[in-house]
Amino acid sequence: MGADPRAGVGTVPGVRLPVREPYDWAHMLEWLGERALPGLDAVAGDVYRRTGMAEVSRAEGAIEFTGSADPEVVARVFDTGHDPAELGDDPLFARAPGIRVPGAWSGWELAVRAVLGQQVSVAGARGTAAKLVAGLGDGRRFPAPDVVADGVLPGMPPTRERALRALARAVAGGLRLDPPLDVPATRAALLELPGFGPWTVEYIAMRALRDPDAWPAGDLWLRRAAAGDAERWRPWRAYAAMVLWHTR
Repeated sequence: MGADPRAGVGTVPGVRLPVREPYDWAHMLEWLGERALPGLDAVAGDVYRRTGMAEVSRAEGAIEFTGSADPEVVARVFDTGHDPAELGDDPLFARAPGIRVPGAWSGWELAVRAVLGQQVSVAGARGTAAKLVAGLGDGRRFPAPDVVADGVLPGMPPTRERALRALARAVAGGLRLDPPLDVPATRAALLELPGFGPWTVEYIAMRALRDPDAWPAGDLWLRRAAAGDAERWRPWRAYAAMVLWHTR
């Protein structure tokens, strides 16, 4: 089963997670807000809320949250461990100081949403994910792998349904998508699943597996913007991708 970020954690009052400045909180909220699912998460003003888990806001030199979520998971979602100084002096990173790679509340959820996002707009993928949560979840939690493996998936193209069920069975069978994990082995396992090509796997590697050098080369915009030379941004290509998406 996918890891539940609530497991074994009681309500935590006012936890502060230090961040290294600059930290582009506005971009983080914009990214998460555009992908928020009704009943599951939301952005209002300068605050992000994950239903039943966390309310997250910016504080001086930190982000702060209240709720029952595991602080390590919150740190991954908001990429608090990143040091912008490590990106070096490449002009690309100067275009978006404080950029972060948003993480995931669970690798399972992120992987499902990556499949739903194949070759569609962000809004289209969000709409399909919302239907999945409403139909197979309780409207406030993302459906579990065993539910997706055997449940009704109305309106899904056959190839996408096959990919989702294969992913669900793999995760239910022990495939881990949340750190700590063996990133190369997890990449290889995902690529073996039907419907999982390099774009999908690299997107999952960026956000769920937390590989700072993941690069979804199949993305047309990234391919054009990199002009065939993404190697110059190693080992921070995931951050380069975020800058290019942000400043397109």
